[in-house]
Amino acid sequence: MMTHELEVAVALARKAGETTLGYWRSGLVAETKDDDSPVTKADKESERLIVQGLTAAFPEDGLLGEEGARREAKSGRRWIIDPIDGTRDFVRGNTAWAILIALEDRGEVVLGVAYLPAMGDLFHAVRGGGAFCNGLPIQVSNIDRISQAVLCLNGFNSLHRFPFAGLVEWLSGFWAVRSMGGCLDAMLVARGQAEIWLDSNGKAWDYAPLKIIAEEAGARFLNFNGGASAHGGSCILCVPGLEAEVRRMAGL
Repeated sequence: MMTHELEVAVALARKAGETTLGYWRSGLVAETKDDDSPVTKADKESERLIVQGLTAAFPEDGLLGEEGARREAKSGRRWIIDPIDGTRDFVRGNTAWAILIALEDRGEVVLGVAYLPAMGDLFHAVRGGGAFCNGLPIQVSNIDRISQAVLCLNGFNSLHRFPFAGLVEWLSGFWAVRSMGGCLDAMLVARGQAEIWLDSNGKAWDYAPLKIIAEEAGARFLNFNGGASAHGGSCILCVPGLEAEVRRMAGL
């Protein structure tokens, strides 16, 4: 059940969380990367700490980090790291940011940790072992009608690239529509507080940990093109009772 890998990932997420919380409380000015996304000293320091710890514990494993960490795997496994998911929230003083760590084994995500330090919530999952928040098991809701469902939507500014016919009208049928921030939205679905999360633009480090946590909680994970990869560039996360409805809307 990869007990050692999980222990290391959780410990590193907490260590990175302590460091980044110090920066968050003091306030930071962000730099702008080539893709116009923000990055701070806290992002870089968080990734450095995580990479250092993973390298010491698993020197044969590969690395893929948002802030540039790269190492080819000798073991067939690769750690995927987002040192601060939600840097825009981080620099604005909001609490919806997270430390994300996942382990990929021969292309399949097998372990995920998502730690929201400013909220005090740590989610984790290992393939086949269920999903947990702060050590307690979590699961998705059994809601199967959008009139009772909460939909979370990120990436409004890039949805125009996808052929969602009638999206605005579709949104009007939900009990509520929210946009809390990528990791937080996904974890709301995983612990039964929302039913669908749509994100139109993300990387493997944004999705890999959330994918396995949500799937182990009972959710379905899809890309906008019908795939189901953390590397797919987009994400549809939903409860089983609404999968058919989501596929219909997305034209899948």
